[in-house]
Amino acid sequence: MKYKDYYEAMGVARDASQEDIKKAYRKLARKFHPDVSKEARAEEKFKEIGEANEVLKDPEKRAAYDRLGSHRVGQDFTPPPDWERQYAQHGTADDLGGIDLGDLFAGIFGGAGTARNTGRRARAAAGGSGGFAMRGQDFEVAITLDLKDAFQGTEISLELAMPEFKPDGAMRRVNKTVKVRVPKGVVDGQKMRVPGKGAPGLGEAPNGDLYLNISLRPHRWFKPNGSDLYLELPITPWEAALGASVEVPTMDGRVRVKIAPGARPGQKLRVAGRGLPRPGAAAAGDLYAVLQIATPAHLSAREKALFAELAQASSFDPRAHFDG
Repeated sequence: MKYKDYYEAMGVARDASQEDIKKAYRKLARKFHPDVSKEARAEEKFKEIGEANEVLKDPEKRAAYDRLGSHRVGQDFTPPPDWERQYAQHGTADDLGGIDLGDLFAGIFGGAGTARNTGRRARAAAGGSGGFAMRGQDFEVAITLDLKDAFQGTEISLELAMPEFKPDGAMRRVNKTVKVRVPKGVVDGQKMRVPGKGAPGLGEAPNGDLYLNISLRPHRWFKPNGSDLYLELPITPWEAALGASVEVPTMDGRVRVKIAPGARPGQKLRVAGRGLPRPGAAAAGDLYAVLQIATPAHLSAREKALFAELAQASSFDPRAHFDG
């Protein structure tokens, strides 16, 4: 049999905790998932870490694997004399005291299980009897949405390479379209779990889950911060000095806001409830209009004359604090 070092594949020490193994698997699965990874040999590496995780995450299978000792990767070796007796010779031939020897060998030795167990896998995959059950694989996918989709919700279609078992028990991947409803109110950077939308489970086991890593595309006006939105609102110098009532765009129409006399650049005007919806909350996020004082690039002769008259009449000195 050829030895595979599952600890090396997962990048963890042999005495790693179950939590360390879980964290390592999640990190590597994100890195090498063939749907999103740009790494060389991503699909091969993804299968390798999945195989390692199937053994190391199960305390019984891990204990059986550890009893084999440490060998050089790819080295031919023979299990200890009492290994099969300890882990296989109790219970029936197909139910080895809670450890399926065929499953364990298939995981540890890359498919070296017996023909009997291969047939058992095929029967289970085909929905027959045999008692074999395995929870479906989870999928993690990065998606990018428009801000409008986050505001009102949307439905997306994803192409996922789902594992499928052939009648002989061999596994292949088949592209399948999965439709997912994204509720309104998702935010940039959110990780959303969609239960049961992963790979089908085998036997009576449940389907895996789908995890969506959500990013929002830049919007021409609004910048999201959680459920709040920020908008740069340009106003004229006279609107800043005298005050004004101006229209402000929101995600669902325009509203009027009042600008008090003496407004300053960078000042924020809060428009309550005009941000993104908050799932499960009564009120949505807020919209913040950040004032920017805009000056005209070109002036008519009349405008120049009025500005000159204002300059002569005004005693305002914005640089007075530099004196002394």
